[in-house]
Amino acid sequence: MQMGRWLAGLTLVLWPAVATAAPLEVYGALPSMDHVALSPNGKLLAYETTAGGDRAVLMVSIDDHKIVGGVKSGNQKIRDISWADDDHVVITIGTTKPAMGLIAPKQEWLMASTFSVATGTEQLIMAKASSDTMNVVNGPPQPRVVGGQTRLFVTGIYFRTDNGVPALFWVDPDNGRVKMIESGNARSLDWFVDDKGVTVAKTEYDNSDQTWTLFLRQGDEWHVGLATKAPIDFPLVEGITPDGESILVAMPNGNDKQIRIADGAEQTAVSLGNYDQAVEDPATHRIIGSERMDIAAHYHFLNRDDQAAWDSIAGAYSGENVELVSWSADRKRIVIRVDGKRDGASYELVDLNTNRSLHVGRVYKPIDGFEIAEVRRVAYPAADGLMIPGYLTMPNGKGDKNLPLIVLPHGGPAARDTPEFDWWAQALAAQGYAVLQPEFRGSAGFGDDFLSAGFGQWGRKMQTDLSDGVRFFAKRGTIDPKRVCIVGGSYGGYAALAGATLDRGVYRCAVAVAPVSDPRRFLKWDKSQEGRSDTATLRYWDRFMGAADYDDPKLTEISPMAHAADADIPVLLIHGKEDTVVPIAQSEDMADALEDAHKQVTFVKLDGEDHFLSQSDTRLKMLTEMIKFLVANNPPG
Repeated sequence: MQMGRWLAGLTLVLWPAVATAAPLEVYGALPSMDHVALSPNGKLLAYETTAGGDRAVLMVSIDDHKIVGGVKSGNQKIRDISWADDDHVVITIGTTKPAMGLIAPKQEWLMASTFSVATGTEQLIMAKASSDTMNVVNGPPQPRVVGGQTRLFVTGIYFRTDNGVPALFWVDPDNGRVKMIESGNARSLDWFVDDKGVTVAKTEYDNSDQTWTLFLRQGDEWHVGLATKAPIDFPLVEGITPDGESILVAMPNGNDKQIRIADGAEQTAVSLGNYDQAVEDPATHRIIGSERMDIAAHYHFLNRDDQAAWDSIAGAYSGENVELVSWSADRKRIVIRVDGKRDGASYELVDLNTNRSLHVGRVYKPIDGFEIAEVRRVAYPAADGLMIPGYLTMPNGKGDKNLPLIVLPHGGPAARDTPEFDWWAQALAAQGYAVLQPEFRGSAGFGDDFLSAGFGQWGRKMQTDLSDGVRFFAKRGTIDPKRVCIVGGSYGGYAALAGATLDRGVYRCAVAVAPVSDPRRFLKWDKSQEGRSDTATLRYWDRFMGAADYDDPKLTEISPMAHAADADIPVLLIHGKEDTVVPIAQSEDMADALEDAHKQVTFVKLDGEDHFLSQSDTRLKMLTEMIKFLVANNPPG
């Protein structure tokens, strides 16, 4: 049976209509199923879930639905789950505790372990490394088969001198043995390994002359394949080309360069279309396509049969967002995530061998039986005519007119919202609010021109893009302009504070979660974290803030803390004590400034929480305090 015929006759089972909104406990809970990964042979699934009240990673046999392995994760923050081979699951976690008693600025460190389904044992990757190597990794380990044996290639930290430098290791998942392949230097970024386990490329960045360099292994030596100035935006190595002979590099100007490994010759780049990131073959780890996310997910495959298969799969879920999550080595079994009105978000397994699909599980199982708010894709003109895309979540049973509104800007700022189920927006809609998520200028994913339109507009047009949305939907009659509040986290938290102090007269209240409240103090803190005054990270912030240095008076112009006395609405501040991205001092100082100015402010500290609301208890506390504040200051009616 042809794929198209099967999907054309596929009947999707819809969940029955319901009439009640889910309680906050549902949205405060972490996902019931997350980080789903399919084994190379397509027979086993690994995923994070809640079991008996504890977080755990389970391995399940697909054909007989039996649990074949598992490990409790407790309160550990799992960042990635993958398979090294058909026996070993790789689990990567994040922790703010420095490894080996290292004295360093607080940051999130990554650690990884392997779990053997056959033996039921777990062991920490890098645990058997030499004493001059940290037991942390710089990213999820990359599996390769070398001489018939699985090897995990890991970028870690090696203390060649008093200072640690990146280094490339391989780890045997069977016995945990570690071998260092190459020690890097202070400029080292990453290494790239082909399907045979050969290190074919590496990258470095020299901050002193702002040069990014791609090195290619030719014989036993490294040769420069590409070097370019990169004050802020680095080129990105997308991977190894389909023929295995070249490296594909995405350049900051939007063009791709394809560099042949053998001699460094530049070739015509393989065409991936307009894309965000390359898609790799799960077996060869070579590029076979690309993924793009604008207002919905799109995939472009180089192979015609792959494209036809994907188009048929996506077509079976018309009107919903479909994303590729994981697949078997032969690409015949594919795990997808489907987000939409049908059941919020769920994982499905498509089997191209049998032309059947299997419902794996819902991302938020407790939401089963409760209604899900409709999410509309919208666009509106800013004051200068720039079209701002976004998402408008509509509360059920409230109609389409005169609704109370919550503006919910994303963090970043060079980030974006996606069509995926948004627990924060849905929790607000469940209380009776419409929720506008504007993709303001400077957001990523909508082209270089849209991104660059945000340069220098932090607190300026990036801010008025939000209030322009309020005015647009008020004019249409969708929302009541007298019942609008602004809520956000990180940069979105900054925008909430700016809505109270800089762009006044639009909102009735503001909720800022882990916000930047004073750009100057934030930049100085970032400088102390980086250990130097001129870095690509700091130049990135300066570009959006439009400031020349730490003492630029423009920073005062866009500082909510400096304008605390101008606040004209109640403010709620919420911040995690373990935040390593934006220090809690940003909220502490803002609370002090508002109190000194005799403004209405409430400050809630979250014990043990990071920047990303990774814990269920504190996530629920955030939602509870937020809703209590919103209802008091902007009743949904």
